[in-house]
Amino acid sequence: MELQHFSDDHPLIFNEFLNGQFECNGCGEPMEGSCYSCKKCDFNLHPSCAELPHELQHPIHWKHPLILHKTPPYDGGTCTCNGCNLPCKKFIYHCPLCKFDLDIKCASLPLTIETEIHDHTLTLLRNSISFTCNVCGKEGKGMPYLCAVCGFWVHLKCASLPRIVKHIRHKHPLNFTYSTNVDNSEHKLCQLCVKMVDTNQGVYFCSICDYVAHLDCATNEECEDEKEPLESTVTVTYEDSELDELAQNMKVGEEKIEMMPIEIKHFSHEHDLKLFEELENYEICDGCIRPIFPPFYNCAQCDFFLHKSCVELPLKKRHPLHQHQLNLQLRRPMASQCDACKCLSNGFIYNCQQCHFELDISCSLITNTLTHVAHKDRLMLSSITKAEKCSACNSSSKIFRCPKCEFTLDFGCATLPRTIKYRQHEHLFTLRYTVEDDSGEYYCDICEEERNPKHWFYYCEKCSYPAHPKCIFGDFQNIKFGIYTSDVHQHPLTLVRKTKDQFPCDKCGYPCNVLAYECATCNINIHLECLLK
Repeated sequence: MELQHFSDDHPLIFNEFLNGQFECNGCGEPMEGSCYSCKKCDFNLHPSCAELPHELQHPIHWKHPLILHKTPPYDGGTCTCNGCNLPCKKFIYHCPLCKFDLDIKCASLPLTIETEIHDHTLTLLRNSISFTCNVCGKEGKGMPYLCAVCGFWVHLKCASLPRIVKHIRHKHPLNFTYSTNVDNSEHKLCQLCVKMVDTNQGVYFCSICDYVAHLDCATNEECEDEKEPLESTVTVTYEDSELDELAQNMKVGEEKIEMMPIEIKHFSHEHDLKLFEELENYEICDGCIRPIFPPFYNCAQCDFFLHKSCVELPLKKRHPLHQHQLNLQLRRPMASQCDACKCLSNGFIYNCQQCHFELDISCSLITNTLTHVAHKDRLMLSSITKAEKCSACNSSSKIFRCPKCEFTLDFGCATLPRTIKYRQHEHLFTLRYTVEDDSGEYYCDICEEERNPKHWFYYCEKCSYPAHPKCIFGDFQNIKFGIYTSDVHQHPLTLVRKTKDQFPCDKCGYPCNVLAYECATCNINIHLECLLK
């Protein structure tokens, strides 16, 4: 089907589907679904924009008809819409006698609307004025909607808000209300961005939990319904002969008894894993890539360790940083970058197959709130999308914020291990949050450069040896080095750090100056990415 349209020299061809990678040349919005297109001109229109009348008699400018133009008929091809006072570069309704302009969004506004958040019919004011929206409390200039009964002024965007929303960071529905209705709430902070709520504007509120959220915060990431039950990652079978031994490994609490199986089959490993209550050597968990502590599971045949908590990770879970369900993925030859802490990890990850969003295990375990030994008050995950400064390292990232002070913490610092082993030092290092003395001079004994006294660091008490976290970990805080077996090579491979002065990659010829695999049998070095080609 073809359409001859004034805005293009060629016939526009009707297409059934476009996937959002183009924008409409009429309104500027993404193309979703069917459209009219000219491939020669790379020109696309929504059907609704293509079918707009060429001449419009509009009540806001009733004296003269408004004529539809492809672009504003002024020098520079731009103008300001008289309805919303926003700049316009695309389709515009124009009166040549009065120099009056309406973009197609304002020209298409309904004269009256019914809303979920107000009981009376709202009427479009046919003049552009300055006003304060009674819902969001913000000043605006344009054509508001007005309730003649209540004297209620509102932006169209605010008038379109739903009465009830479900957010991924709260278990109950949130109801639209006005802040005066929550004045008795203990929490005057938005529980999503951890900033004060203005009592002159509407909010979303959960009366069950005394939970308050800004309008923008609550509608930014609405929740999709959980459609699949969460699954366990471990299969356990018991035999009568094991009952006596199992009884010795029951953890008794005040309210429940936890039964800890001695031997399990876990989907991440080909051999059975056995429970251990004591640790003899410093080991790293293959799931979260953090130091092992009891109780843990170990393979007697392999250098494979899992915390009990990593054994029990669900196959599917939700996280407040992402709107879709995440799936647990196994340890892989290639490292993945966590979208929360930005660290590379070759341990287990949670992955969104739709968006390629990934979380390492340590970050996935922190949700809306965080209690950290470095700060006396509970920290809350901020929903603010722009990166903010972390108090512990000064990097810009997604952060947790203290509602009582300016303290902030990013995911990378929040998940730093309390103790760590450095490969060139015999003792364990402990994470420190304040300087070790009052000398006024603070250096890292690894790189010998100055340390910021406000930043966290690792410290060996026995040797009085301070170090930057970056110097302890390098770029590989969440990488476990060691031997791997893989389908892409016939022999076991050892993951190692390489420098540019060492051997080049035997596949591409470039230096192995970061991470590489070694095969002792073949006597080769190969990049991770080259291994999978």
